Amino acid sequence: MAASAPAAPAAPQTPALPTLRTFGRFELKQLLGRSLGTMVWLAFDPRTGQELMLTLPRAQPADEAAQARWLREARLAARLNHPQLAHVSEIGVQDHWPFVAVDRALGVTLVEWLADHALPPPAETVGWLCDALRGLAFAHEAGVAHRDLQLHHLVMSEQGAIRVMAFAAAGDAPSQAPGDSVPSDTARLQVHREASQRDVLAAAVLLQQLLVGQPVLDEPDTASVIARMPPFGREIVRLPWSGPHPIPEALRAIANRGTAAQERQRYLNARTLLRALEGWRDAEAQGRGGPLALLLDRMRSVGHLPAMPGVSARVARLAAMEGQHTDEIGEQILQDIALSFELLRQVNSAQVQGTQISGSGPVLTVRRATALVGLAGVRHAATGLRSWPGPLSERGADAMRRLIDRCRLAGHVAQVLRPPGYDPEVIFLLTLLQNLGRLLVQYHFPDEAEQIWQLMRPSPPPPDSAPGTPDQPGMSEEGAAFAVLGVDVESLGSAVARHWGLGDEVQHIARRLPRERGAVRTPVGDADVLRTTASAANETVDTISLLPAERVSQALAAVAQRYARALAIDVRDLQEALRAARRALDAGRAVAEAAREAPATDKRAAEPPAASPRRTEAS
Repeated sequence: MAASAPAAPAAPQTPALPTLRTFGRFELKQLLGRSLGTMVWLAFDPRTGQELMLTLPRAQPADEAAQARWLREARLAARLNHPQLAHVSEIGVQDHWPFVAVDRALGVTLVEWLADHALPPPAETVGWLCDALRGLAFAHEAGVAHRDLQLHHLVMSEQGAIRVMAFAAAGDAPSQAPGDSVPSDTARLQVHREASQRDVLAAAVLLQQLLVGQPVLDEPDTASVIARMPPFGREIVRLPWSGPHPIPEALRAIANRGTAAQERQRYLNARTLLRALEGWRDAEAQGRGGPLALLLDRMRSVGHLPAMPGVSARVARLAAMEGQHTDEIGEQILQDIALSFELLRQVNSAQVQGTQISGSGPVLTVRRATALVGLAGVRHAATGLRSWPGPLSERGADAMRRLIDRCRLAGHVAQVLRPPGYDPEVIFLLTLLQNLGRLLVQYHFPDEAEQIWQLMRPSPPPPDSAPGTPDQPGMSEEGAAFAVLGVDVESLGSAVARHWGLGDEVQHIARRLPRERGAVRTPVGDADVLRTTASAANETVDTISLLPAERVSQALAAVAQRYARALAIDVRDLQEALRAARRALDAGRAVAEAAREAPATDKRAAEPPAASPRRTEAS
């Protein structure tokens, strides 16, 4: 959105509307709504005997050329055909006032409906906004912006569906000074982009107004609210904590992102806001199964994750060879997150648990999984995975590879930090499981994953800030995922882990410790130790991946302080763990590279990763 302040509306010019409540042939019955840009009248047309809703600009076009532009834009909008756009019955000019008419039979304005009904629960109001956003998105993609989205421009049918009316009725179409050449395509696209973004911001303001039942900033006009928000004003618009209905945290995050003080965090097009609200509605409607339902179709068609290049083929060849040592196969399997997870899924499924390992705990090592399914099962799992990079584009594949490297780095950090006596392979895989949601989102929703990552990153202070002003903080991962998908990333991972047959204890371990709770208490029991160690490793890698280089040292010290009592570590331990983990990660890459190049008859896959200097074993 352009940083220039919105122009103040011009005062209506003479001639004014007639005082006898008539407008040409129309009889004006009631003012339905008014904003800085438009007014909407309920009118009766004696020629047809029907009621209409007339929308007029608050200021007359300045001259004939401006009026011609108004009519051209209004007629272009009227040609759009979509279920969530109100059909235009007439466009005309009366006494130099242009107008657009909509049949009253389509319904009542949302302002009228709310005056006669109690505020419905959030799910219903979100449904209204979803209807409006579908219409907005269609219009924006056709090159038409609304420019004055208000509650009185949302028309509710008898069936409860919402339609948007009066596109372009406020005017403000791109103008040109006398003698100017026709605006370039680039200039027109920029103007349309800014107007569309303003529509989306107005929709976010309306969302907050509908959720709490009160105008935002006590201003019923969205344009007045926007003028008081950054970058034009200094008002911070967020949902209040009290209201007629409780607001779920996921929906609160979506609403607050829509009006975020940082422009980069806001929704920039109607489709992204619509996708977030629909994701939240789906999750709410389906309860605990909602997050899983978002992934099931894609997982059935393209698998849970793609196999790493060459590794699965190498594992399949090794598994087919007589006398092959399972440790060598295990080394190869651990280089491929998709194959590791696939074996865990198979051996922890309800069917296998009932027939092979009844009465035992979950299988959390590749060694045991390989022993249970046998070499034929390993070969079948390896050859059944989707080849790298699946449906991902080249850019998406690069992002996926970087995320896998970060997850594996965290796994190696956890191996270094683990207390004595804990299996290094178990802690490695559990650390990966704490990233399951991230990995699934990156693979199945790569565009949304990029949005989440960008929202989490801090940004430089505004250019007009005083020297020494700190960076603007990014959003938490939970808040960013809520704002983009309507559900949080960990819920997606937990839903899939539950679907795979992993028990409640493993699902508990696979959820990271909340970061906002300060110092971590001393863990009680093995499950707590594993969860704490994996959380510390993932937090450490997030710190070096997300923050600017100049802030990493201070942030690492904060992580060490947070886990000091729980794991008996300091910042030097974290730094040492990172160095050892990077060496192990490099060694793992060498194993994977050897897997791609080694011939089928080779009995030796590759050298195992170097052991950690603090521990005796690494995956």
